Amino acid sequence: MGSENKELYWIALSMVPGIGCKTAHQLLEVFEEPENLFIETRKGLETVFGKRTNIIDAILSKSMFVEAEKEIKYASINNVKILTYNSPEYPQRLKRAECSDNPIVLYYRGTANLNSQKIISIVGTRKATDYGRRGGEELIADVKNENVMIVSGLAYGVDTLAHRMALQNGLPTVGVLGHGLDMIYPNENVSLAREMLGNGGLLTEYMTGTKIDPHNFPSRNRIIAALSDAVVVIEAAKKGGALITAEVAGSYNRDVFAVPGKVCDQYSEGCNNLIKNNKAHLMQSAQDLFYIMGWKKNGKRESVQTSMFVELTPEQKIIYDLLLQNRELTLDEISLKCELSLPKIASILLTLELKNIIKCLPGKMYKIM
Repeated sequence: MGSENKELYWIALSMVPGIGCKTAHQLLEVFEEPENLFIETRKGLETVFGKRTNIIDAILSKSMFVEAEKEIKYASINNVKILTYNSPEYPQRLKRAECSDNPIVLYYRGTANLNSQKIISIVGTRKATDYGRRGGEELIADVKNENVMIVSGLAYGVDTLAHRMALQNGLPTVGVLGHGLDMIYPNENVSLAREMLGNGGLLTEYMTGTKIDPHNFPSRNRIIAALSDAVVVIEAAKKGGALITAEVAGSYNRDVFAVPGKVCDQYSEGCNNLIKNNKAHLMQSAQDLFYIMGWKKNGKRESVQTSMFVELTPEQKIIYDLLLQNRELTLDEISLKCELSLPKIASILLTLELKNIIKCLPGKMYKIM
């Protein structure tokens, strides 16, 4: 079967009414491939969906195939990549266990590698002050030579600043949209978006023709959070989309950084609260980001002191090196990558944790300190 036919079934699955991202993943565990769902009999579908006849009827009618075919045609004409969940170009960070609500299909137009080694998301208020603009400009200028990709949401304010400064400093930048790739919102960023296609790109889970819906933007924020290694909040009021992104990033085990401001500043209140409530690292400069993330200027992760290697056994060194290369791994992922038993791995991880070499995160995820 051709790739376009396979894409047809993936897109059709994403369009079935009543089936969200989590349910789609659960169905893939049962049917393995989307096309298997659409060739199933009514009786077979009833064993899965019970009395939810609206879903069963939609699947059997294949009514969404017409729109799916239109989407494939649009993608072919407009150089849009359809990234299905099993595609090697699909962002691997979105596949981590904690991101269980990731889309099964993404639409991407651009040149940047969505699996770049270092990715940071920069978010903030749509009404950036001079203080916020300076903070964003200094941060991006400081990471200019660090091979970092910048992700944001192409909205007014901090988002626009992040994209523009990334381009000015020669860094790839990707905008995550809350609508299809057939339009740009806000309209003032059309030329910016066009420039980003040359060194970055535009990414969305929404099909063409999707209307501007305020509910789509908080939803797209989860992709901004999941796509990155760290989320930086430049300026944020007490409430807003930037704080939603920060909260989601925390639930995804991503590091969150916030630029502090005066206690009386309206657009620093959100950042100050994140820091006060231990939901974000205080960031005064890019060096704070490099230190916490363990990044150094040659593009590799900062390691623990060389003298510490003397204290590691060969088996401990195997697991340490795995975490050094992959940044974060679950217990199961470590088990798959090394030839050691689970009890042995658990014992080694505990020892490394007690030595303050690694850190255990929620969801049995481990990372280098």
